[in-house]
Amino acid sequence: MNLIAPIANLDLVAVLMEKLVSRQDGLPGLAVYYGPSGYGKTTATVAVATRSRAYYVQMRSSWSRKDLLEKILFEMGIKPVGRTTQLLDQICEQLAASRRPLILDEFDYAAAKDAMVELVRDIYEGSQSSLLLVGEELLPNKLKKHERFHGRVLNWLPAAPVSLDDARLLAGIYCPDVTVADDLLQHLVALSHGSVRRVSVNLVNIQDTANIEAWGQVDMPLWGHRELYTGEAPKRRGLS
Repeated sequence: MNLIAPIANLDLVAVLMEKLVSRQDGLPGLAVYYGPSGYGKTTATVAVATRSRAYYVQMRSSWSRKDLLEKILFEMGIKPVGRTTQLLDQICEQLAASRRPLILDEFDYAAAKDAMVELVRDIYEGSQSSLLLVGEELLPNKLKKHERFHGRVLNWLPAAPVSLDDARLLAGIYCPDVTVADDLLQHLVALSHGSVRRVSVNLVNIQDTANIEAWGQVDMPLWGHRELYTGEAPKRRGLS
């Protein structure tokens, strides 16, 4: 069973989803959650999808309009039947009947294609359901040129960078057998440049080192000058 740390981004997405599904009649039902790679967007979104019983689809760069529709229907447990227009009708009917939200992750792939954006707008218009779109930090700018789509967004939520509080929660999952002092956790946060992923990788490395050194706790002085993951490719030795 995979454990998920209840970090700030998980709470942010949960509140956003609640606003979407409980919105008043007449308010738009689209929301956009965006931020840099590594901020833990997908992990938080999948957790919220499970809690809210949302249909969750992670998009791919090579998908066509029909591919997207078929993947959504697969997530719904419905066998795709017919042409694109018929698949669209199936999805809209299921969303309207089930009252369940739809989450489309990696939505940048759709934002780069006018026809794909219009298709997602058709899904929304045809179902009046709640749609959460997740993507990288430039996603809002990519959607600006789609005025009819942009104007239907209820909330724009930027992902939060990892914090010291988040690092404490992550340590309980990725470094469970060692007490990591705040000075070292704060150092990991500073090195991460906001990335939950980088903090998590370093906590795993700290756990591995602690197992070798038989540490029960570790702080900055004990860690010393041992290497930590920064996301940068290592330089070749002997080269300036």
